[in-house]
Amino acid sequence: MNKNKKFLLLTVLAVFSLVLAACGFGGDSSEKSKDGGKDSGSSETASSGGELNVVVASEPPSLHPALATDTTSGVILTNTFEGLTTLDADARPVAAAAESWEVSEDLKTYTFKIRDAKWSNGDPVVAGDFEYAWKWALNPDNLSEYASILYSIKGAAAYNNGEGSADDVGVKAEDDKTLVVTLENPTPYFLELTAFKTYAPLNQKVVEGNDEWYADAGENYVTNGPFTLAEWRHNDAVVLKKNPEYWDADKVSLETVNIGMVESEATAATSFKAGEIDYLGAPFQSVALDSIDGFKADGSLNINDQASVYWYKLNTKDKITGNANIRKALALSIDRQGLIDNITKGEQKPALGMVPIAVHGFEEDRGYYKDNDIEGAKAALEAGMKELGITNPADIKINLSYNTSEAHAAIAQYVQEGWAKNLGITVGLDNSEWQVYLEKLNQLDYQVGRMGWVGDYNDAYTFLEMYDTAANGNNDTGWESAEYKKLLDQSNTEADPAKRLELLKQAEKVAVSDFPVIPIYYYTNLSVVHDNVKNMKADILGNISLKEVVVEEK
Repeated sequence: MNKNKKFLLLTVLAVFSLVLAACGFGGDSSEKSKDGGKDSGSSETASSGGELNVVVASEPPSLHPALATDTTSGVILTNTFEGLTTLDADARPVAAAAESWEVSEDLKTYTFKIRDAKWSNGDPVVAGDFEYAWKWALNPDNLSEYASILYSIKGAAAYNNGEGSADDVGVKAEDDKTLVVTLENPTPYFLELTAFKTYAPLNQKVVEGNDEWYADAGENYVTNGPFTLAEWRHNDAVVLKKNPEYWDADKVSLETVNIGMVESEATAATSFKAGEIDYLGAPFQSVALDSIDGFKADGSLNINDQASVYWYKLNTKDKITGNANIRKALALSIDRQGLIDNITKGEQKPALGMVPIAVHGFEEDRGYYKDNDIEGAKAALEAGMKELGITNPADIKINLSYNTSEAHAAIAQYVQEGWAKNLGITVGLDNSEWQVYLEKLNQLDYQVGRMGWVGDYNDAYTFLEMYDTAANGNNDTGWESAEYKKLLDQSNTEADPAKRLELLKQAEKVAVSDFPVIPIYYYTNLSVVHDNVKNMKADILGNISLKEVVVEEK
């Protein structure tokens, strides 16, 4: 998800299981070969008739694939729309709307063959639906905050920035079955990108002339994925139904997915224990803090690594948090391991960098700073106060903002107490409902604000790209660095994987040294699921394909 408030992950709901969203999502793009990808379905026909009950924490902000930026919207879109590829259990791309593809020797041209498939209204899914959707997202008039995730395509950035035209974008439907995509540079994770929601097709006949097609369930909400949007009772529930027109419908077991909206993690946990819902965990509502010990004790809690990070963003345009030394003092004075041991309890890892250790090449501690470095924090605070002309730490007043959630509140209170104790500053807490909160961050109407980020794809770039410029839709800090952007740009043209990895690490070091964000911890996905529900497990990016889920009779 680029304003993946993820996102992507995200994106929203979880302290441990959810993040914005988005985005939050490399493939084998070697040589000129047909898709090594296998079809995403299993070889056996699934039994049908199952009903799954789950909850999310809030109303999805948008169910338009090109406008959604958060995890809550993403979990619905991932299962109602289908891109050229989808991700398997290991978050690797496999064939979906495209049945095969070829890659040119220079790794810059992809030729996709579109399989025989239909939209939920019976229209054929054609290559032009992808060309139309991608150019719609890139059209600057449409204000897609995730448009930059398409920038690996030739001419995409120029068009989105008002410096080029749609005709110059390197995506072309040669006929109904052939989509040719030309990239600016070799992009090792491009096939993973084509599974992301912004790359989903749109039914041009339905969308054109109907600006509200995605605002409600009904005949205008036409999908090409395994499920349709049967009902959308705003601020109450979403109901998905099996899509009979889906090309692989025989492999879909579930007939109905009921997605309630329950803001309270504690209430959701009570519903799970009562058997009213079937699953808690990413990418749906999170496991309540107060329930973790109990689920651990009875052996039902599942803990899996996730390529996502919980961090605090900082408004670098604010008088106080605009000071780099103040930001450094805040970052160094957090006891991350204490937070994990006493509050989150999910075996998370202290985040000492922006890229999670679940991402290839970033597994080790990069040594940018130490956890709970109080002496270093006090030195940075003293330097910052001198620069700001402040003599008493108590005169530094900071608001710590978060979206409404028992878990986010508990984390904020822990950090608030640590900052007050270790630095002597005054810290207030401010919580808002999710959509209001997103707008606050977008408008820089905050000082310090929590956000989670789930990788849109399994590559470090998805965690670094959002800060390439202050104008990036997912930045929300006002921070930018010419050196940082240069390193990211160089990584996009570097064909040697080892050299590219080193450039990404150099970029991370530049950002971490200036602290536009304060990484707190790397997520694990905590989940519980009833025994009669099979194949309900999030991948490393926090996604669950409901296509694979089976609910057996109790």
